[in-house]
Amino acid sequence: MQPIVRLSNADICQQDGRVVLENISLTLGEGEFTYLIGKTGSGKTSLLKTLYAALPLDKGNGEVAGYDLRNITRQNVHLLRRKLGIVFQDFNLLTDRNVEENMLFVLKATGWTDVVDMENRIEEVLAGVALADKRKSMPYELSGGEQQRIVMARALLNRPQLLIADEPTGNLDPETSDDVLVLMRNLAKEHNTAVLCATHDYRILQNFPARIIRIRQGKLIDDEGVVIR
Repeated sequence: MQPIVRLSNADICQQDGRVVLENISLTLGEGEFTYLIGKTGSGKTSLLKTLYAALPLDKGNGEVAGYDLRNITRQNVHLLRRKLGIVFQDFNLLTDRNVEENMLFVLKATGWTDVVDMENRIEEVLAGVALADKRKSMPYELSGGEQQRIVMARALLNRPQLLIADEPTGNLDPETSDDVLVLMRNLAKEHNTAVLCATHDYRILQNFPARIIRIRQGKLIDDEGVVIR
């Protein structure tokens, strides 16, 4: 199994430089679905932000999708993010643009130029989340579950090696949360995409079991209670 994420002896810091995770190591392989759990403020979001280079990695070693997190430049961050899909709790859709325009914004920002290729890719990802008929819809016309499925479709536009999901079901009811988890896991399996899903929803951990990594006292603990080093 090809590693997509490799951290070793890494310190994870918040925006103000405070260390929240110290001397951690983590490996995620292609096609692997992993939950990341921990109390509010434990460092989950900071870890995710470090993986997509929104926060710097100043100590230790880290590689994501072939990019060295210690040496990545601001000019190359967009190249890393082409290989990632990111799903947020609050959707982060552009509210003044329809679904298609939201998709086009991402494609153009990540270097797509061919109009036909972009049209075809948008049609493909929307069909994959069963929302091909919502292409011209505005975000406010969609339910919360539909918006999150659009966000997942958007995250898959560049055929990512890693899908990062930060509380993707936090604003959804239980039934819709289940639908989103099933969709996310199936899409990841079909495309052999690694998934790291941060969540507070312990119900979905029971209903959709997978590898679990816990953050506890500034360390990463695997399913068996062993500190990951």
